[in-house]
Amino acid sequence: MSISMNEASIPHFIRMLGNLSSIVDKARIHAETKNIEASVFINARLAPDMYPLSQQIQIVTYMAKACAARLARLEVPGYEGNETTFADFKTLIAQTISFLQAINNEQIDNSYDQIIIIKMNDKEVVYTGQVYLLDVIIPHFYFHVTTAYAILRHQGVELGKKIT
Repeated sequence: MSISMNEASIPHFIRMLGNLSSIVDKARIHAETKNIEASVFINARLAPDMYPLSQQIQIVTYMAKACAARLARLEVPGYEGNETTFADFKTLIAQTISFLQAINNEQIDNSYDQIIIIKMNDKEVVYTGQVYLLDVIIPHFYFHVTTAYAILRHQGVELGKKIT
């Protein structure tokens, strides 16, 4: 039995975005309880050359919506990318989940051999839908979700393994 492109993507993106939303809630509560400015968490990073929490969340939401849109042959929705508060990030995550939920399963299911062209600086990278999803998006998506989690753990936010 094979798994569909939709089953390999949308439900996982939605679940992990929901977990990320819960993590953001826990960070907000921690900041309020400990009387720490939210910007301390939002600008935190694991290493000087790594992206801060804010960009980790922006990347996660972009990757999920861009992947789904490209596989479904839709225009990738643009978001402003000017989030600075926990509430802003909750809204960004919710918008991304809503976009994913609106995509019809059939739009993605037959995209395994669809050609996906990504423009990177001055070159184009060409993938099949299956390679794009499984080899590019999924590893990077989970990396950035995990890094957001790790940043907040490193900042003292009490997070367990099970979020939702």
